[in-house]
Amino acid sequence: MMKELLLRDYRPITRLRLEEHCPGRPKYPAIDGHAHFGRLGLGEHYEEAYDTGEAVAAYRELGIERAVNLDGESGPYLDRMLKKMEGYEDFFILFGNVEVERLDDAGFDGYVYRTLCESKRKGVRGLKFWKNLSLGILDQTGSYIPLNDRRLSPVWQYAAQLGMPVLLHVGDPEAFFSPVTPQNERYEELQAHPEWSFCREGLYSFEELMEQQEQMVADNPETVFIIAHFGSWAENLKEVARWMDTYPNFNVDIAERIAELGRQPYSSRRFFEKYSDRIIFGTDSMPGHMLQRINYRFLETEDEYFDYSYEGVPPQGRWKIYGLGLQDSVLEKIYSKNIQRILSWPCTTGQKVL
Repeated sequence: MMKELLLRDYRPITRLRLEEHCPGRPKYPAIDGHAHFGRLGLGEHYEEAYDTGEAVAAYRELGIERAVNLDGESGPYLDRMLKKMEGYEDFFILFGNVEVERLDDAGFDGYVYRTLCESKRKGVRGLKFWKNLSLGILDQTGSYIPLNDRRLSPVWQYAAQLGMPVLLHVGDPEAFFSPVTPQNERYEELQAHPEWSFCREGLYSFEELMEQQEQMVADNPETVFIIAHFGSWAENLKEVARWMDTYPNFNVDIAERIAELGRQPYSSRRFFEKYSDRIIFGTDSMPGHMLQRINYRFLETEDEYFDYSYEGVPPQGRWKIYGLGLQDSVLEKIYSKNIQRILSWPCTTGQKVL
């Protein structure tokens, strides 16, 4: 009689005999458009977590010419990050933010403008906002702040005037907003990390977040948005394509979504080919947590049915993925040309940048 087996212990080894290609470097020099080198990824004492020179060398060894550091923040936190990056300004592209918690202050508009001007003067190239914008921060009434809240308009408008693209992490995988039942495809992951579930009373539903995200982009056509994690909805490429078709200022990055994209390779390849000018290479990597090589394999090869976890990172669901085998012209845009074009977006304000 066979012994009872728990699902978490079931780790079958495929009997398929398939070709494997594991590029150590990208086919074209790359810019990692979604990386963390500060508090957001490594905690309050990030300065002690890594040596800057060693981290940069590790990225360059993987063929990454530059990386967008999304952890610039603002004020004294920005100064801390600038000090940590000293001597390697040719590698880092820094994104910052503003303290959204202040949006009920009478002087919020002026605070945003002064902060963005100061940040730009210090070298910040764009803005980054995390999912706590709509799923964590409360206003003075104790309510969560919708993405399309008019009180946030100064942030998006001044970003547009100052030529600063905005990268937002809006929502996590759709399954994280569904009940944690045996029907949830991320059941094991959510059992291991119950704090990752957003299926609880008082929070916006996934559908509400997607509606807010679209309205925010629609209300600010002059602001260039990069919606992280494939537009927040890699599970629904038809809807992301509709946003791409409707809003010229809507761009996406691929960070931490090859698990979703790689299990729908035909639809994904068509999407990548059609919208090759609007997709940014990014990995959500950080020093000591390097995810580039599995992304190279996904983008460049036609490998079939392979694991997408890398260097001890557990899988996000019980499936394997397929490579897209993208053509050279598409790869070159995704690896660097698209983010370079976005970062060259001009400042349009008539006011002097301080």
